Amino acid sequence: MTTETRPATPALDPVELRADFPILDQDVHGRPLVYLDSAATSQKPTPVIRAMDDYYRHDNANVHRGIYQLSERATAAYEGARVKVARLIGVRDAHEIVWTRNATESLNLIAYSWGRHHIGRGDVIVLTEMEHHANLVPWQILAQEKDADLEFIPITDDGVLRQDVFEVLLRLKPKLVAFTHVSNMLGTINPVEEMTRRAHEAGALVVIDGAQAVPHMPVDVKAIGCDFYAFSGHKAMGPTGSGVLWGKRELLEAMPPFLGGGDMIREVHLRRSEWNDIPWKFEAGTPDISAAIGLGAAADYLRDLGMDAIRAHEQELVAYALDVLPREVPGIELYGPSAEQRGGVVSFNMPGVHPHDVAQVLDRFGVAIRAGHHCTMPLHERLDLSATARASFGVFNTTADIDALVAALREVQVLFAS
Repeated sequence: MTTETRPATPALDPVELRADFPILDQDVHGRPLVYLDSAATSQKPTPVIRAMDDYYRHDNANVHRGIYQLSERATAAYEGARVKVARLIGVRDAHEIVWTRNATESLNLIAYSWGRHHIGRGDVIVLTEMEHHANLVPWQILAQEKDADLEFIPITDDGVLRQDVFEVLLRLKPKLVAFTHVSNMLGTINPVEEMTRRAHEAGALVVIDGAQAVPHMPVDVKAIGCDFYAFSGHKAMGPTGSGVLWGKRELLEAMPPFLGGGDMIREVHLRRSEWNDIPWKFEAGTPDISAAIGLGAAADYLRDLGMDAIRAHEQELVAYALDVLPREVPGIELYGPSAEQRGGVVSFNMPGVHPHDVAQVLDRFGVAIRAGHHCTMPLHERLDLSATARASFGVFNTTADIDALVAALREVQVLFAS
């Protein structure tokens, strides 16, 4: 009896893929651009740019409203993109995909539409210390408005959630548990399936911020089992102004609209209105049609590359970075877990040099990184840091890019030593 083996996922060729990203074909201060800021926003491949250009050149019309050919083509492309994004995250019912402007709007939509009707005085909301402000501030506002209680899962010193404390917090019977899939500062990949299962056993609804997961690894929201999942298009090779909220159909159908106006209604009378079906109930007004179409093209691009291959490539890069940086840049301080537990993000500090100064000097050498608090001020407070520098990777990055980062960081040390 033989066991059927699954064919290995072909490895990515980042040098070849670089040609798909027109923006990379340029020099910065006389040096080839080394883009290491994909966690802030991804660069856009030619198929995405072309899809948006084609819409404006050939199909520019409003969706759902015209019975002429341009409008019908625009509507087909707009709704077709919804199907493509659904496939990317393991969703069969594309009507569970709501277009938003970004993950931030998606999370605010949940807090406004679900939260204000289900959270009351004394109810417990469990979050984590590593959350992006987008998955923190909406719940703060809701808790203040409803006199609810916020509780937080702490992290260990190496940036891993304290699951033992999570277990204790679940005994409080929270109404809602919200956490990030992958930390945008530490890169920590959280055990989302296990955390979702435990939260549901405690009777909580589960919201996941997937902004740093969807572009970088396989995501199947049905397998995870959560109730809501949010991510931004611009971090997933799509355009800015595009975002996604996935929610279970029964929850979305029971929720009231987030915004009022055109397209989210079935009938309007002077004193009452009837809402449209999902997802259009949450998509008031003329949408960013080209952004949705571009995000659909980005979903196709990611799926064609293979999410397993993307994850393997970025894991190799982060392992290389975590090895070479402390060896070649004496004194550098790295934050976060081991390569096996993190996505393609490496945050660090150079002792005696502010991260903003580090980033500015690196720019002289064509190396683009992020510096600041990365919209995670409470996490920085927990680690007793005012700011960090962050390098983050994409499909087009190579170990040579990390070597360029290392060489530039040495120049930072030389400059500030003098």
